Amino acid sequence: MIKPDASLTFTSGHQMKNRFMLAPMTNQQSEEDGTLSDDELHWLSMRAKGQFGITMTCAVHVQADGKGFAGQLGLFDDRHIEGHRRLAAEIRSYGSISVVQLHHAGMRSPHHMIKGKPLCPSDNEETGARALTLTEVEQLRDDFIKAAVRAKRAGYDGVELHGAHGYIICQFISSEHNLRTDKYGGPLENRTRLLFEIVEGVRARCGEDFLLGVRLSPERAGMKVLEIQQVCRNLIATGKIDFLDISLWDCFKEPYEEDLQGRSLLSYFSEIDFGPVKWTVAGKIDSGKKVQEILDQGVDFVSIGKSAILHHNFPQLVIDNPAFETKE
Repeated sequence: MIKPDASLTFTSGHQMKNRFMLAPMTNQQSEEDGTLSDDELHWLSMRAKGQFGITMTCAVHVQADGKGFAGQLGLFDDRHIEGHRRLAAEIRSYGSISVVQLHHAGMRSPHHMIKGKPLCPSDNEETGARALTLTEVEQLRDDFIKAAVRAKRAGYDGVELHGAHGYIICQFISSEHNLRTDKYGGPLENRTRLLFEIVEGVRARCGEDFLLGVRLSPERAGMKVLEIQQVCRNLIATGKIDFLDISLWDCFKEPYEEDLQGRSLLSYFSEIDFGPVKWTVAGKIDSGKKVQEILDQGVDFVSIGKSAILHHNFPQLVIDNPAFETKE
């Protein structure tokens, strides 16, 4: 039985001191130009101090027009590097692995915030988003990679690519939102091409010792459980990633898809052969008992969101008292 305080070593060589990761969240604490604020620095460093084995930033946008919410931290320009350098150093000073989550909101970018139409794989009438041209898709790919390079320059241990929750990589994966007829649309292989090209580029530019993860969600926003299960297998097969971050919203529920019910949503991922790739899940893990229950199902480490907001030192509280429960 794996205990929450057990260490974990990734393929890249980074060692996680325990089985707790701070889930990437919408902090809305930084400056409107994407530069780091002292408030966000303090909030994240407190979680590192609270003994999270990985401290991950909020979603950090890789293009100015990929901003998804007010006060969002950015990494689309070299001027952002200095703030990230401070943050990465602060996180690592507490023995926590520092990871920045790279993000583009796509059609979820508010019009008033980006001063124009949001971007999407295909025109989207509901949100008023317009389709990216082929050149723009290639630029988007390159900007994700450039942001990862900036993260490495800033001193982060790694990055996570945000491919979940209906943001732009997720929009490309979705057969509902991606109606393209070029090499980035159609069958699943084409709809995931952008993600795989980013993975390939980040690994090539940042090296083998750079931690690389991908976040996926198997439901909502046009996602299908079995497709995301296959995407996971395909990512593992590349040998290019260190971990998969599966956002389940609720780790203890059954799938929404009726023909997949009768077993937990989590079980569709625990049956995957992850090989050397580590994996984590997020969703309503709010007690020491639930942490252990998740680890006992073969998950390598847990991602903590709401409980980390309520308790900056949730990992230490659980390690000290396996019966600890979050109280709102």
